[in-house]
Amino acid sequence: MSDLYVEQAGAGSPVVLVHEGIADSRMWEPQWAAYAERYRVVRFDMRGFGQSPPAVGTFSLAGDLVELLEGLELGPATLIGVSLGGAIAMETAIARPDLVSRLVLVAPGLRGFEMSDETKAGWAEEEAALERGDVDEAVEVNLRMWVDGPSRGPDEVDADVRSKVGEMQRRAIEIWLEAGEEGEHQLLVDGWGDRLGEISVPTLAIVGELDRPEMLEIAKRLETEIPNARRETIADTAHVPSMERPDEFDRLVLEFLS
Repeated sequence: MSDLYVEQAGAGSPVVLVHEGIADSRMWEPQWAAYAERYRVVRFDMRGFGQSPPAVGTFSLAGDLVELLEGLELGPATLIGVSLGGAIAMETAIARPDLVSRLVLVAPGLRGFEMSDETKAGWAEEEAALERGDVDEAVEVNLRMWVDGPSRGPDEVDADVRSKVGEMQRRAIEIWLEAGEEGEHQLLVDGWGDRLGEISVPTLAIVGELDRPEMLEIAKRLETEIPNARRETIADTAHVPSMERPDEFDRLVLEFLS
């Protein structure tokens, strides 16, 4: 954990913000000051993102989060995770329930969930762009898939949000290219996607109405399979509701936390 980029602000009950795979800790800028007025807030760059080192060798993203929670004596803490960050938060809650008090899961990935052919085609398009050395196109593919979502064009999305996500995604790609190797990610909990019933803490699942269909389906599964979960949908946004619709996002989250 000591080599990860970490920021802290505020005092009170601990809240840890876990970014998504197309972003880094900068995605939490709309929430940072307001949440720090009420809570001890921590945000960090996962390995391979932002200002943290690349994900090389054998590593565990959930293991890094456990180390951070223990190292800063944060547990039990509220974990707010988006997409990849939501998956890491769930895995951590199953592996170390003593460290987690509540979960806010925003369009999280789910281990073992089969993504659509359309989404897989998008990933293949990104990979092909990277093989050609076309970083611009790789970034744009991700923006179309996740920020725009399947039902909107780029001109229907806030240009500032698109630009900020693009900058963070580009940074992650640059870190990966500079490392020149792919690390081996190890899970703390094998098959954790089939163990959602073990999550006992209050859980809020949030999804954008315009996100990819799989993300809406996963949110329904969380509500069904996590014993103490409820689901909320934010209109007119896809995969980055905390950036695109921060007022609505914060209203839901802060009501849940209080």
